[in-house]
Parts: sequence; structure tokens; C-alpha cells
Amino acid sequence: MLHLNVIDETAPLKAVVLGTAESCGPTPNPDEAYDPKSLEHILAGTYPKEEDMIPEMDAFAEVFKKHNVQVFRPEVIQDCNQIFSRDIAFVIEDKLIKANILPDRDREFDAILHVLDKIAPENVLVPPENVHVEGGDVMPWNDYIFVGTYTKSDYPDYITARTNKDAVAYLKEQFPNKKIKAFELRKSNTNAKENALHLDCCFQPLGKGKAILHRNGFLNESEYQWLVDYFGTDNIFEITAEEMYHMFSNVFSISPEVIVSEKNFTRLNVWLEKQGFLVEQIPYSEIAKQEGLLRCSTLPLIRE
Repeated sequence: MLHLNVIDETAPLKAVVLGTAESCGPTPNPDEAYDPKSLEHILAGTYPKEEDMIPEMDAFAEVFKKHNVQVFRPEVIQDCNQIFSRDIAFVIEDKLIKANILPDRDREFDAILHVLDKIAPENVLVPPENVHVEGGDVMPWNDYIFVGTYTKSDYPDYITARTNKDAVAYLKEQFPNKKIKAFELRKSNTNAKENALHLDCCFQPLGKGKAILHRNGFLNESEYQWLVDYFGTDNIFEITAEEMYHMFSNVFSISPEVIVSEKNFTRLNVWLEKQGFLVEQIPYSEIAKQEGLLRCSTLPLIRE
């Protein structure tokens, strides 16, 4: 049995589901794009190919192996993009919550049934239909659960609006002992530099009290400021619109001291090393073309 435990984003990782790029299918048509960045690459003819993405995910798996993390992979579904396992479920404390995602992605959840079989059934939660939530918007952080959301009336018009106010209410109900702190994110269906697809696309807490942040990802200045005050200006690495576009905030913590990052993130990686982190640098720039990166590809199950 797997005894789930995730209290924060950085405690030493013991078990994780890492997505797969195998049999991820042909390049989508423009009208099938889930986000503006994918659309941009579809139209430009630069959408990533399976043979370029598999080695990137293999490199990630190797880093986990090096740090003695137990890695589960989804069963491969023919012609299905299964890279972003964070989208399909997430763990808070000892509960795994099925993400309520775009309907045609339900089969991705079925591909991890071999993992779910190792979890006590009462610890697997399936939110009601009105609750829209994806793991990229949900960050357990000790007493808090940080949630990225979009609550304006034009929510249905945005394919990029993934977590709604019903999800915030649902999390409050399920975790009454936690403080739920919601952040309104900036959304755009057409401009990737103006779109925070998930909270982890514009913010990420790290070990040693540090954080990565992008001001323009937040619709409300006061909510951005709350995070600045919480972590302290000196502890924050503020990224530019260009860096957000390349997914600089979507690194992944294996422990408070070890961070997996994209090897081209030079400015960030230099800063992280100066803060005393061990930075495991891997190639991940092809996967980044789909507006997702390292955190998006992982579903942590157990942290110490």
C-alpha cells in the first residue's frame, strides 16, 4: 500500500507519478490546442515531436533514480498526450483528489489505476462535476493551500481558465484545518505571455524560504503583494514575461535543497546555486512548448 503524504512543495520526495511522452499522438489541429503557447507552435510548425520529448522525460526519471525516489509511470494510451500528470490528480495530506479536467482527458486518469489500486479507496476523492480544478493550480504549503483560480463571469470563454470558485469552496470543505488562499490569475486564450495557465506558471515556493514569482501573472496587485510580504522581497526571484513564457517558475523540488530545473534557465539556475541549492539541470525545452514543464509533469504521492 502507498501511504500518501504531501504537506508542502519541498519536503524530501519518496514517491511520484511521472508522465510519459510515449505515443503522445500527432500534432494537434489549431482548433484542438488547449493553450495559446501550444497553438503558437502548431501554427509555426515547431510543435514538439515524440522522439524529442521522450529523452527529456527520461532525463527527469534519471534524476529521480539518482535521489532514490520511487517512480510510477502511466500506462501508455495509444496517441494520447500523457505528459502532464499534475493535471489529472494531486495529493494533499493523505488524500488524492481527482482533477476535474477537460472531459476528453479522463482516460489519462484511468492510465494510473495501477497506482490508485495501492491507495486506500477512502483516500481517493472525486469532486462533484461543478468543481473544476487542476493540480497546477493547487499548492499545499504547510498551514496553507495556495490555489490559482479565475472567478470572473467570462470563465466559460477561457479554455485557459482551469480552476473555478467551486473548487476553492470544495477544498475549504475537504481541508477545514487548512487556510485556503486563492489567487486570481491573468488569462489569455491568444497571448501566451499574458496567460498564467496555472498558479505554478507564475509562482513557486522553494526550500530555504525562497520563491519564484511573476507579478503580471496575478490579476490583483494585492494578492501578488501578499506573497511578496509572506516570503520577503529578498527571498524572491522575480521573473520577466519572457521568462514566464519559457516556464521559469515551473521547476520541481525533490527536497528543500535539491531542485530540478531546465538547463537553459541560466539566470535562474545561477541564482538558485548562489542560494545554496543543488540544481539538477536537464533539457526540457521541447516539452515547454506545450505550456507545461517540470512541476506539471509530476504527481507527488509521498513526501517525508
